[in-house]
Amino acid sequence: MLDINFIRANRQKVEDAIHNKAYEIDLDEILKLDDERKELSQKIDALRQERNQISAKMKGGKPDKALIERGKELKVELSELESKLSEVEPEYIAKLKTVPNVPEDDVPVGLTEDDNQVAEVCGEPTKFKFTPKNHFEIGQARGWIDKERAAKVSGARFAYIKGDMVKLQMAIVNFVMNSLSDEKVIKEIIEKNKLEGLSTKPFTLVLPPLMLRTEMYDAMDRLEPREDRYKIEGEELWLQGSAEHVLGSMHQGEIFAEAELPVRYLGYATSFRQEAGTYGKDMEGIIRMHQFDKLEMESFSTKETSRKEHELFVAIQRWLIEQLDLPYRVIRKCTFDIGKPDARGIDMEVWLPGQNKYRETHTADYMTDYQSRRLNTRVRRDSGDVELVHTNDATAFALGRIMIAVIENYQNEDMTIRVPEVLRKYMDGKETI
Repeated sequence: MLDINFIRANRQKVEDAIHNKAYEIDLDEILKLDDERKELSQKIDALRQERNQISAKMKGGKPDKALIERGKELKVELSELESKLSEVEPEYIAKLKTVPNVPEDDVPVGLTEDDNQVAEVCGEPTKFKFTPKNHFEIGQARGWIDKERAAKVSGARFAYIKGDMVKLQMAIVNFVMNSLSDEKVIKEIIEKNKLEGLSTKPFTLVLPPLMLRTEMYDAMDRLEPREDRYKIEGEELWLQGSAEHVLGSMHQGEIFAEAELPVRYLGYATSFRQEAGTYGKDMEGIIRMHQFDKLEMESFSTKETSRKEHELFVAIQRWLIEQLDLPYRVIRKCTFDIGKPDARGIDMEVWLPGQNKYRETHTADYMTDYQSRRLNTRVRRDSGDVELVHTNDATAFALGRIMIAVIENYQNEDMTIRVPEVLRKYMDGKETI
């Protein structure tokens, strides 16, 4: 969430962010509640001080009736004020949480997804001498995708993935893990993209928990919309919707030493979403599944390096797609589409010839200190000052979607699939599956 002092000092900027992200929030109400809670806190502190003074006077001597009476009055007054503060404080925090992060200056202003901008188109759409099939036609014919039996066992929007498609997924996972845990690769990407001064520290590999507590989900500001999440009945536990939900929250309440930063994680997790509101959309194939596997990047950095860290994550995404030699385009997301906690958002869309269009495969989210304020994740600077860290998260690969891209772009007329060269060593040298 935003700092209340920042809101007061940058009222118009925050009002613009609220409008440009299509929210309706009464800042006057929030500021009034803040004034009220401060006034109550000051009165409570003054009464407590007076109570302590009375206690000190009454020690070791004969109790003074006037002091005793005043002590009783203070107890009643404090109880009333503390009760009032206990009502105002949660209301204030709840309303403060609704204020979205302020977008970076270079984020396009827009009130619908149609206002997103294509920043760059990389590569030409794949050409074929035959009519290309979509991944589901190929997957069914090859016995790689079985949604019929999955529907019998689990319901709609689930699938059994089988055979060489499983090997393909594991090859992609191993390729990404080996690449991003290699400092030489990170250094190469930093130098190519002229991100001078940025650490070449590689990513630490993580297999995170697949559940998180309500408190942690809320602190990450990723719990909403709740209708898109899966809650464990009778428990304050949720299935995570993406690995960054359990990566970004793992250092809640902790203080990093400045020398430790940046801390970069690459998490591999099976994720769960209800896909509420998408009834009838993308029912063919494995685009919108209730269960899917993802490789997700997360980092904690200082305020001075966080924007470059975001740019590094985008550069890594481009490098990964280019290693698979897939045509793609870069999308600058508008204010409406970047999301409440984001200050900036970039998407990658890969060309899917079986669908004859680009589809989103990656997103990169830059949060500044918006998440860490609620998580209370901080850094102790070399100067001794303690301040909030900045956070970034980004998709390395959503495995289902990137396998779709490989299958559709590397298909042969007989429905065999050429294995991208970079993956062959992870598939026993196979060139075709």
